Amino acid sequence: MRGLATICDPQDSAQVIAGTSGRPIAGTEASIRDPHNQALDPGQTGEICLRGFHIMQGYFQDPEATREVIDADGWLHTGDVGRLDKAGNLIITDRLKDMFIVGGFNCYPAEIEAALIRHPAIAQVAVIGIADERMGEVGCACVVLREGAELDEAQLIAWSREQMANYKVPRQVRFFRALPLNPSSKVVKSELRAMVVNGVLA
Repeated sequence: MRGLATICDPQDSAQVIAGTSGRPIAGTEASIRDPHNQALDPGQTGEICLRGFHIMQGYFQDPEATREVIDADGWLHTGDVGRLDKAGNLIITDRLKDMFIVGGFNCYPAEIEAALIRHPAIAQVAVIGIADERMGEVGCACVVLREGAELDEAQLIAWSREQMANYKVPRQVRFFRALPLNPSSKVVKSELRAMVVNGVLA
């Protein structure tokens, strides 16, 4: 659906090269957009949209599917979440389909996971959104503990309240021996969500 869109300059700092996907290549534009398709300012997080010579014209004989991903202004909505820094470098942070909304606030699992993994007892963590009667959705942290470590749900929630905004704090914690992974060693969140909903602990 899309090819190379951004690249780092060899003259960029090691921090830029390691921490970003670089700036748009010649003939390509990148825009971060909110759910209303409005462009966001540098530093704000939203959906990554691309426009340029290499963007596909559409899906073969499927105009409806095409309209879902390419808007009237030619922006391809990638389904990726990220932000642009002040220099125009792209930072990809998550997938839009993994986002959940807590009381009207957008929650991006990768941001929460990055905070939780700093806990000394946690070896691996994945965060998913689950249904909640009052808030609509809340975060559920799926945790694999380090060997010999001890941690319970209340302890992790209390620790989280000191590390992040209240709406990002997981309201539930599930402990696993292992998380479901794909061949690229990425957590398969659809499987994980089904396991949580069905009360299956791996």
